[in-house]
Amino acid sequence: MELNMLEIGNRIRLRREDLHMTRNQLSEVLDVTPKFCSDIEIGARGMSLKTLVTISKVLYMSTDYILFGTKTEIDKTPFALFAENIPYEESKYYLRICREIEDLSSLSEK
Repeated sequence: MELNMLEIGNRIRLRREDLHMTRNQLSEVLDVTPKFCSDIEIGARGMSLKTLVTISKVLYMSTDYILFGTKTEIDKTPFALFAENIPYEESKYYLRICREIEDLSSLSEK
């Protein structure tokens, strides 16, 4: 099985963006330059096992998903895992809270 570096980088970039993390923030956690982070995301460079494992932990992605696109339970964010376990009767309250947070977030961006 051949690795597709462009797809690997794209999965990393999309998750980073989903988590509202900048490339600079990710590069700091990985202890690499933002340029190296960019090169990984565009598929121009590979990464060490240490970097792969750190990306996996920081972005809540299994290494299987990063490398091959195979989703597992670990590929869900902690919030998604929490949300799945909310009893149906209480879900409307959590949804209301999420909407309030979203509204507050949009205010802070202005």
